[in-house]
Amino acid sequence: MRLVDVRGRRRAGEQLDYRALVPRAAFDVEAAVGVVRPLCEAVRRDGQQALLDQAATFDGVELDSVKVPPRRLTAALDALDADLRASLEEAISRLRTTCSAERPGDVVTEVSPGGTVTTRHVPVDRVGLYVPAAKAPLISSVVMNAVPAQVAGVASIALASPAQRDCDGLPHPSILAACALLGVDEVYAAGGAGAIAMFAYGYDAADGGCRPVDLVTGPANVYGVAAKRLLRGVVGIDSEAGPTEIAILADADADAAFVAADLISQAEHDPLAASVLVTDSEDLSRAVALELSRQVARTKHVERVEAALTGQQSGVFLVDDLAQGEEVVNGYAPEHLQIHTRDAAERAGRIRNAGAIFVGPHTPVSLGDYCAGSNHVLPTAGCACHSSGLSVRTFLKTVQVVGYSAGALAAAAPHVLSLAEAEDLPAHADAVRIRLDT
Repeated sequence: MRLVDVRGRRRAGEQLDYRALVPRAAFDVEAAVGVVRPLCEAVRRDGQQALLDQAATFDGVELDSVKVPPRRLTAALDALDADLRASLEEAISRLRTTCSAERPGDVVTEVSPGGTVTTRHVPVDRVGLYVPAAKAPLISSVVMNAVPAQVAGVASIALASPAQRDCDGLPHPSILAACALLGVDEVYAAGGAGAIAMFAYGYDAADGGCRPVDLVTGPANVYGVAAKRLLRGVVGIDSEAGPTEIAILADADADAAFVAADLISQAEHDPLAASVLVTDSEDLSRAVALELSRQVARTKHVERVEAALTGQQSGVFLVDDLAQGEEVVNGYAPEHLQIHTRDAAERAGRIRNAGAIFVGPHTPVSLGDYCAGSNHVLPTAGCACHSSGLSVRTFLKTVQVVGYSAGALAAAAPHVLSLAEAEDLPAHADAVRIRLDT
């Protein structure tokens, strides 16, 4: 991993832009929009036939229909390994617990005698969940998408995952099993931009086709993200989540073996994954480098990991002190932040920009990926400075219900009339006056 040493630069009077100093992977969504535009247009125009053509081109499978028969979901669950099923059930239970606790209730506010505003939290009617499977079948992403949607009260849930050449042209059987376990029975063998377009536009077919959805959620590759950007407005989206990121804030007491293992754990996702260590200890940085050379050599996806760790998006940042380290982290706004310091909980409270924060040596990001009870669909590419991860709130919209009595309207009327006149909107004022005169 390359070294970026920012020690002493502030004392020299330099103004440091930490967000710019921590480079990211080349992930040009705007360029990819031009690639996916004709794919999305084909789905809008030709419906399922375009999806079948894209499955043949990109997934190497010939399909008669992209809709997965319910019996194949049941069969996949019946064949699921018992230990894996138990792990999925535990992950579902823990996430459902946190989602249930965070679901907001309605709020009624009396702003004046006889005047109330009720804020209702209403689930969207129908959602499309996307689960990628290019480098690995992300079974856990089924859980992370479906559980908050169900707890929010979404009535209609569809899920898409790419067709697999080695699985009879269906999504991976473990993904189908997870869908069956969660009761998600509308599943499509569709991937990438085509799947996003399918959710946005829908299609008609003899087997019922796919109705358009109101919201699409879930991680995707650059082409799926580009389709989200292109179709935003046609359909709601959760975020433009790109390659995964981990930042680790560590002091001299951190366990170098733990830190190295955590950097590798996210690097195995993708050659574009970002692994960043921020520390004030040069000794730790050297110890982590030694651990990386030892652990990378024995990991399964060694080529992928090496590409990620040596890419421009990864590196070790040496800082003057951990206070500066916090500034670097807040500027970077990582998807995942792990804190390996003596005072980890205290420092976590000062971090404003991160998708999720993992506190202390026994809270690895891998725990959050699967079974912590948190959600692993999180903002990337610095978006944690303004966006949140997937949650129950993603699937809810707020509706304000306003109720005023005649007396409450009369009390507010002078203010309405004054403001309406100031904006030169006399009909607004008249709509109040006609009620006062009756």
